[in-house]
Amino acid sequence: MTATPAISLPPGSRLPRSVQGLLYLTGRRRMMRRSRRRLGPVFTLNLPVIGPAVFVGDPVLARQVFAAGPSVAGKAEPNLGALLGPGSLFSLDDEPHRRRRQLLSPLFHGKRMREYEALIEREYADEAATWPENTEFSILPATVRITLNTILRAVFGADGEELAALRRLMPTLGEAGSRLAAGGAIGFGRGRSARTRLDSLRSEYDALIAKLISRALADPRLADRGDILALLLRNHYEDGEPMSHSEIADELATLLTAGNETSANTLAWTLERLRRHPDALARLVEDLNAGNDEVLQHTIWEVQRVRPVIGTVSRQVKAPSLALGEWVIPRGHRIIVSIALIHGDEAVYPDPEAFDPDRFRGSRPDLMSWLPYGGGNRRCIGSDFAETEMKVVLRCLLRDFELLPATATGERMRDRGIAYMPGKGGRVALRRRQFSPERGTAR
Repeated sequence: MTATPAISLPPGSRLPRSVQGLLYLTGRRRMMRRSRRRLGPVFTLNLPVIGPAVFVGDPVLARQVFAAGPSVAGKAEPNLGALLGPGSLFSLDDEPHRRRRQLLSPLFHGKRMREYEALIEREYADEAATWPENTEFSILPATVRITLNTILRAVFGADGEELAALRRLMPTLGEAGSRLAAGGAIGFGRGRSARTRLDSLRSEYDALIAKLISRALADPRLADRGDILALLLRNHYEDGEPMSHSEIADELATLLTAGNETSANTLAWTLERLRRHPDALARLVEDLNAGNDEVLQHTIWEVQRVRPVIGTVSRQVKAPSLALGEWVIPRGHRIIVSIALIHGDEAVYPDPEAFDPDRFRGSRPDLMSWLPYGGGNRRCIGSDFAETEMKVVLRCLLRDFELLPATATGERMRDRGIAYMPGKGGRVALRRRQFSPERGTAR
């Protein structure tokens, strides 16, 4: 009989749980950085509701967590599934999670990405037509509209009264969910009024989705439609079972909130960083003008490294224990992989605070030390869609506009509870480029 290994947790803070929770709530990144300096790259915090949680800022140990598999280190509780619904991928684990990913993955990979490019460019063009020239403004509201309108059209394939209502509803629903998640995850901000408001918004969303599902099912052209809703209604698991309508509603809620916010914020961060690094901007524009995407890809990767929109990835120990380096973590403990700490590790990324897209020249990111989409079997299923969206928008914007440099210091990271946004919304100043009709190039 094999003996159960003795439990051994990483070093932790001696502050009372309530104080640790308050410090975490009011400054997650700041607290994690201070804890790393004091305690090392792996440490324990004792937080309200969650209890003792092991934070991992070491890419080698992060790899170990992601490789453990769902039966050993599965989905953490509570998570965003509490906000997005029991039919969301966030709520599923192990075999149900695998089946759902297998069903959804073809919707966001391969040739479908090329089909979405024209859609993304149209949404960008409609928004860009309203932008002022030579006047500084916050770009984040515009990138939110571009990404939200893109995913709405990709999901439903057409416009209409319900889509207009969703266009108004989703930003409010996302913000309400972010605020509740920020406090609720560690025992604060769980007031009845906040939950009641979220439930009311969600009921409005469910009613709109139910109408759109009924309309799609009544469409005689449903079998020929290529929008995501039609594909979900036609798709079946390996055993022939379809997704229920409530599961479809929950998955669409995930697409319309989580996917939209991360891409919109990354676009705003990219422009914020490029304004403060004119040499990197000049190299990027030169490469784009030559018909290449390599520097653009490196730039996006570096923005996602230095300004990750999502700060952590969580797992919960499901086995009796999990060996993690020199420590042994017991069942029920949450393990929180800190994306920010790993992205800021000097051993992995020399001079980690510097914005340097060239660090990815000639190589691709290691998916265990570059984690904007999470890691392991729960890595974001829409990563290809997000990459396509960001590339198309940035390529078009830098083709049509000159991005004017900024002398102000960089914007701080503002914590919205789930995502980190530019503190001033990504302030930009643009000048429309002049095109030569003879040569078809910008001047």
